[in-house]
Amino acid sequence: MRTLIVIDLQEAMRAERSVDWPWANDAAPTVAGRLLDHARARGWRVIHVHHHGDDPADGFHPLNPLCAAMAEVTPLPGEEIVVKRGSSAFIGTDLAERLSGPLLICGGEANMCVESTARMAGNLGFAVTLVTDALVCFPRRAQDGRVFPPQAVLDMSLANLRSFARAATSEEILSLP
Repeated sequence: MRTLIVIDLQEAMRAERSVDWPWANDAAPTVAGRLLDHARARGWRVIHVHHHGDDPADGFHPLNPLCAAMAEVTPLPGEEIVVKRGSSAFIGTDLAERLSGPLLICGGEANMCVESTARMAGNLGFAVTLVTDALVCFPRRAQDGRVFPPQAVLDMSLANLRSFARAATSEEILSLP
């Protein structure tokens, strides 16, 4: 059975977005919501991964309202939620023990938590598919001050993951039975 893993699509991520700090795939939360509806309708397993920070001032702190899932991907009662405190959803959680079968991953940030989780899943032997248009990615500032645009960061992240996962569009995934 396929498993859809939705990583860190929490309001804190949306709050970090601004005119001067945009993300790649503006529609990613909406696309992820469509994937979620598709997965639910087909009886696929759904696992939501939420990040929890330790700093009360952090939007990802569990007591901060921004820690809530984005409305587009709100977990339904009974759907599994894995809480992580680092970048990989496998570190400090029981995610590996919960999984079997092929994995479909969406969420954010592509070059951080998605990349860490996908690498580890691939290393553990899972067949991983990244849903490219359902991935959120921000710009990145290099140590020398250069800013890499979000699409370039996303493209590099997907290139980095070629040995660990395949890439597919939501259109390809939504055509699966």
